[in-house]
Amino acid sequence: MLNAFRRKTERAPEDLQDRVPPGQYLTEKFPVLHYGDVPHYQNLEQTWDLRVWGAIESPKTFSYTEFRALPTIDVVTDIHCVTRWSKLDTRWTGVRFRDFLELLPPLQPGVTHVMAHCEYGFTANVPLEYLMLDDALLAYKYEDQELTPDHGYPLRLLTPKKYFWKSAKWLRGLEFMREDRLGFWERYGYNNSADPWLEERYSD
Repeated sequence: MLNAFRRKTERAPEDLQDRVPPGQYLTEKFPVLHYGDVPHYQNLEQTWDLRVWGAIESPKTFSYTEFRALPTIDVVTDIHCVTRWSKLDTRWTGVRFRDFLELLPPLQPGVTHVMAHCEYGFTANVPLEYLMLDDALLAYKYEDQELTPDHGYPLRLLTPKKYFWKSAKWLRGLEFMREDRLGFWERYGYNNSADPWLEERYSD
Protein backbone atom coordinates (compact mmCIF):
# COMPACT_ATOMS: atom_id res chain seq x y z
CA MET A 1 0.00 0.00 0.00
CA LEU A 2 1.32 3.43 -0.92
CA ASN A 3 0.66 5.89 1.90
CA ALA A 4 -0.05 9.29 0.38
CA PHE A 5 1.69 12.36 1.77
CA ARG A 6 -0.93 15.07 2.25
CA ARG A 7 0.11 18.25 3.99
CA LYS A 8 0.88 21.84 3.10
CA THR A 9 4.49 22.21 2.00
CA GLU A 10 6.68 25.27 1.97
CA ARG A 11 9.19 26.57 -0.50
CA ALA A 12 12.77 26.75 0.74
CA PRO A 13 13.96 30.11 2.07
CA GLU A 14 16.49 31.82 -0.16
CA ASP A 15 19.41 30.91 2.08
CA LEU A 16 18.54 27.20 1.72
CA GLN A 17 17.65 27.07 -1.95
CA ASP A 18 21.07 25.77 -2.95
CA ARG A 19 20.31 22.67 -0.84
CA VAL A 20 16.85 21.97 -2.23
CA PRO A 21 16.69 20.48 -5.75
CA PRO A 22 14.32 21.83 -8.41
CA GLY A 23 10.67 21.02 -7.87
CA GLN A 24 11.14 20.06 -4.21
CA TYR A 25 9.51 21.45 -1.07
CA LEU A 26 10.70 21.37 2.51
CA THR A 27 8.97 19.42 5.23
CA GLU A 28 9.68 19.10 8.95
CA LYS A 29 7.88 15.76 9.10
CA PHE A 30 9.20 12.44 7.81
CA PRO A 31 6.55 11.21 5.35
CA VAL A 32 5.99 7.48 5.02
CA LEU A 33 5.76 6.07 1.51
CA HIS A 34 6.19 2.47 0.50
CA TYR A 35 4.72 -0.28 -1.60
CA GLY A 36 3.35 -3.36 0.11
CA ASP A 37 3.15 -4.39 3.75
CA VAL A 38 5.42 -3.31 6.58
CA PRO A 39 7.37 -6.30 7.91
CA HIS A 40 7.35 -6.98 11.63
CA TYR A 41 10.05 -9.06 13.26
CA GLN A 42 10.37 -11.20 16.34
CA ASN A 43 13.63 -12.51 17.75
CA LEU A 44 15.92 -10.84 15.24
CA GLU A 45 18.92 -12.71 16.60
CA GLN A 46 17.40 -15.93 15.28
CA THR A 47 15.38 -14.81 12.25
CA TRP A 48 17.28 -11.96 10.54
CA ASP A 49 20.50 -11.92 8.56
CA LEU A 50 22.15 -9.89 5.80
CA ARG A 51 23.39 -11.84 2.78
CA VAL A 52 26.04 -10.68 0.31
CA TRP A 53 26.60 -12.41 -3.04
CA GLY A 54 27.07 -11.92 -6.77
CA ALA A 55 30.35 -10.82 -8.40
CA ILE A 56 32.34 -11.42 -5.24
CA GLU A 57 35.00 -14.02 -4.46
CA SER A 58 32.65 -15.89 -2.13
CA PRO A 59 29.25 -15.13 -0.59
CA LYS A 60 29.01 -14.00 3.01
CA THR A 61 26.23 -13.75 5.57
CA PHE A 62 26.08 -11.56 8.67
CA SER A 63 23.80 -12.49 11.53
CA TYR A 64 21.93 -9.72 13.31
CA THR A 65 24.37 -9.91 16.21
CA GLU A 66 27.41 -9.84 13.93
CA PHE A 67 26.15 -6.88 11.96
CA ARG A 68 25.24 -4.83 15.01
CA ALA A 69 28.75 -5.38 16.38
CA LEU A 70 30.34 -3.59 13.40
CA PRO A 71 31.79 -0.08 13.84
CA THR A 72 29.30 2.70 13.13
CA ILE A 73 29.36 6.36 12.16
CA ASP A 74 26.84 9.20 12.22
CA VAL A 75 25.96 11.04 9.02
CA VAL A 76 23.99 14.29 8.79
CA THR A 77 22.56 14.75 5.32
CA ASP A 78 19.64 16.09 3.28
CA ILE A 79 17.18 13.67 1.69
CA HIS A 80 14.89 14.17 -1.29
CA CYS A 81 11.85 12.08 -2.26
CA VAL A 82 10.58 11.70 -5.81
CA THR A 83 7.14 12.77 -4.50
CA ARG A 84 8.72 16.24 -4.12
CA TRP A 85 9.41 16.58 -0.40
CA SER A 86 12.87 17.31 0.95
CA LYS A 87 14.08 17.12 4.52
CA LEU A 88 17.29 18.80 5.63
CA ASP A 89 19.91 17.88 8.22
CA THR A 90 18.66 14.37 8.94
CA ARG A 91 20.89 12.32 11.23
CA TRP A 92 21.56 8.64 10.58
CA THR A 93 23.66 6.01 12.33
CA GLY A 94 24.97 2.87 10.70
CA VAL A 95 27.86 1.15 8.98
CA ARG A 96 29.50 3.18 6.24
CA PHE A 97 29.14 1.17 3.05
CA ARG A 98 32.75 1.45 1.95
CA ASP A 99 33.89 0.30 5.41
CA PHE A 100 31.51 -2.64 5.15
CA LEU A 101 33.06 -3.51 1.79
CA GLU A 102 36.43 -3.96 3.48
CA LEU A 103 34.94 -6.75 5.60
CA LEU A 104 33.86 -8.75 2.56
CA PRO A 105 35.76 -11.14 0.32
CA PRO A 106 37.29 -9.30 -2.66
CA LEU A 107 34.99 -8.17 -5.42
CA GLN A 108 35.49 -9.70 -8.83
CA PRO A 109 36.79 -7.41 -11.59
CA GLY A 110 34.33 -5.15 -13.31
CA VAL A 111 31.72 -4.61 -10.56
CA THR A 112 29.72 -1.47 -11.37
CA HIS A 113 26.41 -1.74 -9.49
CA VAL A 114 24.81 -3.14 -6.37
CA MET A 115 21.27 -4.47 -6.13
CA ALA A 116 19.65 -4.04 -2.72
CA HIS A 117 17.31 -6.95 -1.99
CA CYS A 118 14.63 -6.30 0.60
CA GLU A 119 11.66 -7.97 2.22
CA TYR A 120 8.75 -9.02 -0.05
CA GLY A 121 10.94 -9.02 -3.15
CA PHE A 122 11.56 -5.26 -3.34
CA THR A 123 14.82 -4.30 -5.07
CA ALA A 124 16.74 -1.10 -5.73
CA ASN A 125 19.79 -0.77 -7.99
CA VAL A 126 22.55 1.72 -7.16
CA PRO A 127 25.87 2.42 -8.92
CA LEU A 128 28.75 1.27 -6.74
CA GLU A 129 30.44 4.69 -7.05
CA TYR A 130 27.55 6.31 -5.15
CA LEU A 131 27.77 3.74 -2.38
CA MET A 132 31.46 4.57 -1.94
CA LEU A 133 30.68 8.19 -0.99
CA ASP A 134 31.08 9.42 2.58
CA ASP A 135 27.33 9.60 3.27
CA ALA A 136 26.30 6.15 2.01
CA LEU A 137 25.32 3.90 4.92
CA LEU A 138 23.76 0.67 5.96
CA ALA A 139 21.62 2.54 8.46
CA TYR A 140 19.69 1.34 11.48
CA LYS A 141 19.15 4.51 13.52
CA TYR A 142 17.50 7.81 12.66
CA GLU A 143 17.91 10.82 14.95
CA ASP A 144 19.62 8.58 17.54
CA GLN A 145 16.67 6.18 17.69
CA GLU A 146 16.18 2.76 16.14
CA LEU A 147 14.41 2.99 12.81
CA THR A 148 10.67 2.57 13.09
CA PRO A 149 9.06 -0.28 11.12
CA ASP A 150 7.60 2.23 8.63
CA HIS A 151 11.05 3.66 7.94
CA GLY A 152 12.89 0.40 7.40
CA TYR A 153 13.61 -1.32 10.74
CA PRO A 154 15.92 -3.09 11.31
CA LEU A 155 18.13 -1.97 8.39
CA ARG A 156 17.92 0.22 5.32
CA LEU A 157 20.26 1.51 2.67
CA LEU A 158 21.04 5.22 2.72
CA THR A 159 22.25 6.80 -0.51
CA PRO A 160 21.23 10.46 -0.22
CA LYS A 161 22.67 11.62 -3.56
CA LYS A 162 19.77 9.80 -5.23
CA TYR A 163 16.01 10.17 -4.85
CA PHE A 164 15.00 8.44 -1.67
CA TRP A 165 13.45 5.31 -3.19
CA LYS A 166 17.02 4.16 -3.85
CA SER A 167 17.58 4.16 -0.05
CA ALA A 168 15.77 0.86 0.16
CA LYS A 169 14.00 -0.13 3.38
CA TRP A 170 13.99 -3.56 5.12
CA LEU A 171 17.30 -4.56 3.59
CA ARG A 172 18.17 -8.27 3.56
CA GLY A 173 20.76 -8.70 0.82
CA LEU A 174 23.35 -7.00 -1.37
CA GLU A 175 24.13 -8.37 -4.81
CA PHE A 176 27.26 -7.09 -6.54
CA MET A 177 26.85 -6.87 -10.32
CA ARG A 178 29.10 -6.34 -13.35
CA GLU A 179 26.30 -4.58 -15.22
CA ASP A 180 23.23 -2.63 -14.26
CA ARG A 181 19.82 -4.24 -13.81
CA LEU A 182 16.57 -2.40 -13.13
CA GLY A 183 15.13 -2.49 -9.63
CA PHE A 184 11.47 -2.60 -8.62
CA TRP A 185 10.45 1.02 -9.23
CA GLU A 186 12.67 1.36 -12.28
CA ARG A 187 10.74 -1.49 -13.94
CA TYR A 188 7.55 0.49 -13.29
CA GLY A 189 8.72 3.67 -14.99
CA TYR A 190 10.91 5.50 -12.49
CA ASN A 191 14.12 6.99 -13.84
CA ASN A 192 17.07 4.65 -13.47
CA SER A 193 19.56 7.39 -12.59
CA ALA A 194 17.34 9.19 -10.02
CA ASP A 195 19.41 12.36 -9.65
CA PRO A 196 17.25 14.87 -7.73
CA TRP A 197 19.25 17.85 -9.03
CA LEU A 198 18.42 16.87 -12.61
CA GLU A 199 14.79 16.01 -11.69
CA GLU A 200 15.27 12.48 -12.99
CA ARG A 201 11.94 11.28 -11.64
CA TYR A 202 10.53 9.11 -14.40
CA SER A 203 11.86 7.38 -17.48
CA ASP A 204 11.10 8.79 -20.92
